[in-house]
Amino acid sequence: MKTRKIGRTDVEVTEIAMGCASIGNLYREIGEDQAQAVLQTAWDAGIRYFDTAPHYGRGLSEMRLGRLLAGRSGFTLSTKVGRVLSPANTPIAEADSYVKPAQNDVRYDYSGDGLEESLEQSLGRLGVTRADIVYVHDIGEYTHGPRNAEHMEAFFSSGYERLVSLKEAGRIGAFGLGVNECQVCLDVMDYGPLDAILLAGRLTLLDRSAEAELVPRCREAGTSLVLGGVFNSGILATGPIEGATYDYGPAPQEVLDRVRALQGGAERAGIPLATAALLFAKHHPATGAVLLGTARPATLVRNLDAISRELPEDAADLLS
Repeated sequence: MKTRKIGRTDVEVTEIAMGCASIGNLYREIGEDQAQAVLQTAWDAGIRYFDTAPHYGRGLSEMRLGRLLAGRSGFTLSTKVGRVLSPANTPIAEADSYVKPAQNDVRYDYSGDGLEESLEQSLGRLGVTRADIVYVHDIGEYTHGPRNAEHMEAFFSSGYERLVSLKEAGRIGAFGLGVNECQVCLDVMDYGPLDAILLAGRLTLLDRSAEAELVPRCREAGTSLVLGGVFNSGILATGPIEGATYDYGPAPQEVLDRVRALQGGAERAGIPLATAALLFAKHHPATGAVLLGTARPATLVRNLDAISRELPEDAADLLS
């Protein structure tokens, strides 16, 4: 599998990455055997870049990924900071769409001390001594609304510089943001450089809003874009069916109509809509890596087969 460098660092990632939200029991519980099976399927396919976060099952995803990586080498690992976990005061059956998560409470902390505490906790759960890439997770108004101002103040007053120090000390290889919106990326890049941005849902076949300002800015700054959410939380995989989800909620009619048009274009090019979405992400000139996330080995194999397809000539207009 091809590899690419992250920003101007020495960190290399495979062009396809394994996103590990689903193994944290996203939307449904899966057993340890199934979690390890899908991770092993990714490894056997040549994927060597794995992305996780404390948010994914309140630490469950990190623990499961750590079991796969134990005793192995030659992989690239990213996790996220900004959420600090602590033992739960009461039992948790479900939290933030994760079923039967690890029994931890969570608080947001984007200060230097908070980011470093979050990182040290993650390294412990993963069983490693350093992270290749650290993303500041979900900072921005998309997640925090009016409370984001205080988080940005904490990040700019000490969080950003702490990440610079951790990188200089060799505790991390690169850092950036892991977010679902473009504006906060531009705001942070006004403050200081980023090695990478894990951008979910804003550079897809359906939503290309990142192309307006963020993609040119990243190209100019040498910031890598890792693309997540390439199905826009479901609708580009299912098509415009009843109950289709977009941006983690029911798809509005305007989105359904746009997806219906995209599906027609994909069919004329002789490929399924989901394949078109994957090929768009892989072949976009701004793409550093594409995250594939699922809890099912068969689904991962299907998506890997689709993203490995040759780009049909008739799909050029659809994907350009």
